[in-house]
Amino acid sequence: MTAFGVFWGIFMLIIMMGAGNGLENAIFDGFQNYATNSAFIWTRQTTMPYKGLPRGRYWLFDNDDMVALKDNIPEIDLLAPRVQPWAGETEGGNNVVRGTKTASYTITGDYPAYFRIEPTKILQGREINDIDIAEKRKVALIGIRVRNEMFEKDENPIGQYVRIRGVYFQVVGVFEPENKNISFGGDKEATIILPFSSLQVAYNLGDEVHYFMVTAKKNKSVAQLEKRCMQVLAERNKIHPEDEQAFGHFNLDKEFKQMSGLFLGIRILIWIVGTGTLLAGVIGVSNIMLIVVKERTKEIGIQRSIGASPWRIISQIIMESVVLTASAGMLGLSVGAVLLELLNYQLINSGGNSEMFKNPGVDFNIAITALIVLIASGIFAGFIPARKAVSIKPVEALRAE
Repeated sequence: MTAFGVFWGIFMLIIMMGAGNGLENAIFDGFQNYATNSAFIWTRQTTMPYKGLPRGRYWLFDNDDMVALKDNIPEIDLLAPRVQPWAGETEGGNNVVRGTKTASYTITGDYPAYFRIEPTKILQGREINDIDIAEKRKVALIGIRVRNEMFEKDENPIGQYVRIRGVYFQVVGVFEPENKNISFGGDKEATIILPFSSLQVAYNLGDEVHYFMVTAKKNKSVAQLEKRCMQVLAERNKIHPEDEQAFGHFNLDKEFKQMSGLFLGIRILIWIVGTGTLLAGVIGVSNIMLIVVKERTKEIGIQRSIGASPWRIISQIIMESVVLTASAGMLGLSVGAVLLELLNYQLINSGGNSEMFKNPGVDFNIAITALIVLIASGIFAGFIPARKAVSIKPVEALRAE
């Protein structure tokens, strides 16, 4: 029963660490292949008057802003502007038509740099390229859901045409997002990507830019880059330098670091709770070893009287404590690991949603650490009873009943 306390302590430590790893794996899988050194900037209504312009002004970026960012901020690695046609769809609320099929999808105009920031897997055809931008080609890259809904199962969409808000575009590729957990602008599987310049011309948007995606060069601060971009854009568009509300912005690097800090805190909490539970079991082992020493007082006296050294008595008590603690702990470790593997097996085979929980388990290094903790706990549990055992004089021990 005393050993059960150690079993339960290490079992709970393994289960909590495995569950924490499962949650962490799922969350950080959401950042997989994504450019975490990126920031996103868009416009909002101004809240402060400036240079004769009133507060409450609506404004937009333009193509010249894109050039200004490139020319004035050398810390930028990738710059990907995006434009999206506003609402006001045709065909009964749907914006895409092909034959007798109509649907509503997210439409974006992008540069090729977008595909280096947001991971995308090309299933058929190709991406949007620089030539498409330069020649303002009416071509489209469609998401997998668009293909499945607008084309027949065995039909090849490459080379086919779809009508997007009254304008025909030729499909040149089909894509699937590699990362479905981070999305800006709608469901990525239900998105149609057009060349940036083509969308501006096709829908009479002039030189409007609706938001910028930027990444920082290696070893450059994303936060500083984001701030510098807003300063340049504010100066060009007559925005008050202190009007932070005039910009919407999102720093993925900041979010990633916050998540890392959160899970570091969770790991520390798990170790505190788990080792606390384990310590309670170790104290129980120490108490039972004190009782064992008391019951063996006469035996210890006989050993001492026939020449057993104090170290021999100490090592005997500590070894017994280590064996008791380690055996119970290893059993708890094994049971916990098996349960986590069964849970992972069930998640995989059931095909359940793993966006919030994925691959629970503990790695080899954690198992080794737990083993070291068990051995140290056994030594700690046996040390005080061992000291008590050698403190008994042999003559007094032989007289004990």
